[in-house]
Amino acid sequence: MEDLILRNDGYTLEARAGEVLEGLGIPTEVHRNLLSTLSGGFKLRVLLAQVLASEPDVLLLDEPTNHLDILSIRWLEKFLVDTYKGTAIVISHDHRFLDNICTHIVDVDYETMILYPGNYNAFLAAKVGNRERKEAEIEKREAEIARHKEFIDRFKAKATKARQAQSKMKMMEKIVIERLPQSSRRYPTFKFQQVRPSGRMALELEGISKAYGDNQVLRDVSLRVERGDRIAIIGPNGIGKSTLLKIAVGETEADAGRVEWGYETYQGYFSQDHNEVPKGSKQSVEAWLWETVPGEPIGFVRGNLGMVLFSGDDVKKPIGSLSGGEAARLVFCKLSVTRPNVLILDEPTNHLDLEAIEALVEGLKAYDGTLIFVSHDRWFVSQLADRIFEISPRGINDFRGTYEEYLERLGDDHLDAEAVLRMRREQKKKAAAAAPPAELDPAEARRRQQRQKDLKKKLDLVTSQVENAESRVHAINEMFCDPTFFDRTPREQVKRLENEQKTLSAKVEELMGEWERIETEMAALGG
Repeated sequence: MEDLILRNDGYTLEARAGEVLEGLGIPTEVHRNLLSTLSGGFKLRVLLAQVLASEPDVLLLDEPTNHLDILSIRWLEKFLVDTYKGTAIVISHDHRFLDNICTHIVDVDYETMILYPGNYNAFLAAKVGNRERKEAEIEKREAEIARHKEFIDRFKAKATKARQAQSKMKMMEKIVIERLPQSSRRYPTFKFQQVRPSGRMALELEGISKAYGDNQVLRDVSLRVERGDRIAIIGPNGIGKSTLLKIAVGETEADAGRVEWGYETYQGYFSQDHNEVPKGSKQSVEAWLWETVPGEPIGFVRGNLGMVLFSGDDVKKPIGSLSGGEAARLVFCKLSVTRPNVLILDEPTNHLDLEAIEALVEGLKAYDGTLIFVSHDRWFVSQLADRIFEISPRGINDFRGTYEEYLERLGDDHLDAEAVLRMRREQKKKAAAAAPPAELDPAEARRRQQRQKDLKKKLDLVTSQVENAESRVHAINEMFCDPTFFDRTPREQVKRLENEQKTLSAKVEELMGEWERIETEMAALGG
């Protein structure tokens, strides 16, 4: 029996299992707990750990990164590349994970399967190159057929050229052009626009703390978000990233701290469990979205649903029966039509396929509002973030720069779960205390306070004028969109409406300039 245990590494199995569990982010203190006591995400990690620790000859992994955080994904990459000696077959929507572990990519598209050597980036380049070569070859053959046909049409009636024309016809018949199948890839279109810019300060979180029982997930976290920031919040699972977003949007109450939204902010929130789409609801996709924009025509609703791949009978689907990916696309469609100027996204890529993730990145790149998101998808983070807000057991790291710059500064090793388990980073250096502002003369303080009140009233008035003007412009647009309007309306009235629309549009531009000047003065006064 002992020989059998030795041959199968039985004495090292427990230690090996512990290493794998820790690498996947499951702390040592719960290793001996019953599986039934763990959360759903941890249960899935244990099942993955069970497979990895058994050292199989072949690993079949279906979306293994879905419930892992950045640290655990990095550990899994190193395990597959450096430790595991067998064959791994992986399905994943994580670009960087595929890039880091794959030696070959099997592409299922164009009604066939093709094996490409190399990682994901190499596959993309090869696939595009193959398609372009095939299209060029077809164009070449079509041009050859056209030349033969032209010769035949010109000379088939001439006796001296009849034999040559017959020869050309036989040559033309031998040219075979294979039909290139269409791609099965379907890319949605995500368009995000802000209704208008927010104030200079979009959001301020100060001293946020939150505990669930004995589990302290956030401790004295502060974050100031400026208009136009694109902030990625990263860190291990369970550290409080999603909780911070829920506190910001008012879904969860903090135990301590302050949340302040800036002037004229309109928030759009995407939750990772899609609470916006009620489970079990029989309401149709079309009706659910139309409730969001009841003043818009049905064509507007269906057009926007079509852009996110709901067309035909799909718009009649009950929202309670949607898959995770479909529900995510529907929520993004709602964010598109409501036009928030601050987007708050919690794990937006979790249920999306590669095509939808790429389309979402393009849509968010074009968005000119403020973006705050939690994600474990490093490719997604690298494409969008210009500021990295890392929450870790060692404290907060607010890094102003891209994800690549963040890795260059801190080193990729700091995302190694084993290193995190061993290491305790030095205490963050205390920021030099800002010099206290000079005491204001009481009369000057009163003057500033009164000026702030006057400016606030003026800002409210300008905002109201902007909204009224925009509403009237929208109403005129609706009239112009009626196909019968120009037939039944006198030309003089049409001209008056066109002039009114032009005048109002210019007025909105002028008012927005005034709005910006007022806000600048308020900021200078300390408001």
